Amino acid sequence: MFPIAKQLIDEKKSELRIQNIAQASIRDLVALVNGLEKISGEKFVRMEMGIPGLPSPQVAIEAEKKALDRGVTAVYPNLDGLPELKVEIARFVKLFLDVSVKASTCVPTVGSMQATYVSFLVANNCHKSRGKGTLFLDPGFNINKLQANILKQPMDSFDIYHYRGEKLRGKLESMLKTGDYCSLLYSNPNNPTWQCFTEEELQIIGELAAKYDVIVIEDLAYFGMDERMDYSQPGVAPYQPSVAHYTDNYILLISSSKTFSYAGQRIGMLVMSDALYDREFPDLLSQFGYTRFGDALVRAALYALSSGVSHTAQWGLRALLQAVNDGNYNFKETTGFYAQKAAIAKKMFLDNGFHIVYDSNGEKELANGFYFTVAYKGLSGGELLDKFLSYGLCAIALETTGSERTEALRICVSQIREEQFAKLNERLKLLHQSCKQSKLSFLKIYRPNLKGF
Repeated sequence: MFPIAKQLIDEKKSELRIQNIAQASIRDLVALVNGLEKISGEKFVRMEMGIPGLPSPQVAIEAEKKALDRGVTAVYPNLDGLPELKVEIARFVKLFLDVSVKASTCVPTVGSMQATYVSFLVANNCHKSRGKGTLFLDPGFNINKLQANILKQPMDSFDIYHYRGEKLRGKLESMLKTGDYCSLLYSNPNNPTWQCFTEEELQIIGELAAKYDVIVIEDLAYFGMDERMDYSQPGVAPYQPSVAHYTDNYILLISSSKTFSYAGQRIGMLVMSDALYDREFPDLLSQFGYTRFGDALVRAALYALSSGVSHTAQWGLRALLQAVNDGNYNFKETTGFYAQKAAIAKKMFLDNGFHIVYDSNGEKELANGFYFTVAYKGLSGGELLDKFLSYGLCAIALETTGSERTEALRICVSQIREEQFAKLNERLKLLHQSCKQSKLSFLKIYRPNLKGF
């Protein structure tokens, strides 16, 4: 029965040492809801964690089985990746981004998380005279800031909400011209808002990165998942937008988790421009033993972190990319399911008093996809999240993402099962009715004292 008692929720928060629900991590919220489900007997509609909700492609699974049968588990994988996989990564980048890179600059990593970490580790040590590491274009994935903190790298960020289009140039240049930063990071499409940078904005970023010699780390975790465009045809325009068209100072992070539903194998792709891979940075020598960027990243940093990526996972991803590159597997045919679910969920939220916070891409309406952001007038993000919990719902507060819009929550549709949409709508109606009733009660008590105001 809803609402779930506040005392019950507070006790579970206390047990998990969650002091401020608006600042709770995704893993904290997962643990909280798991506990509340067990105690209350109610299954929550889970919208807090971006877990892919689709099965992995069979072509990758079969390739891994064959690799196991060949005995690859007894052999260390190449540090810089399986040669056959590196070729397919370079093909993929050419066919779907229209960007040419050598296979040697394409490196498999233990997920994009490791790719980000190693990028920070090397890129932010290229210029010892600079006082800071990464400039984050927020909102963003908050664990990336945790990575920078673990590395003890000073950082800054700003929310792009007020700086779309040409406005981005002035804001970004005002920060980069200080000469403090070694790198900048953003995701495109964006986690948590699902906004996408326009070509104009990517050009601004690329031009300023070149002007101030800053390495752009472009997180393409949701590659090709902007439903408004079909980026799934190999070698055919339109191509996935990328800063790589406007600067050579780039590292591309391509995840296999969402686009290819391969999250469990923890394998991602890190792609450096040929120019960056070969560039000499004398300041890298003392820490990594190499001055060439690519050598420092692969032969020192990655070697020290994991000494390569699971052999079988590489064979699986190689087969999958080969199928995609050859036109035998279309990832949009599966990932489009997320957009369909988002369209249904958005309507339910809008019909029940919510509004979309980050609602556009420049002058275009926001696409449907993996995420969207909502708020409810009069409630802070923390208050709204508490309301969610009391009605068997869960999401994350944007306060954890670097967003200035702290009244908002991120909704992830991947875990909402088809049979749960009726429950989602029912619970949103109950929440909406509760908020309206609270407002009426407030006005009834205080309206007599508001005369003359």
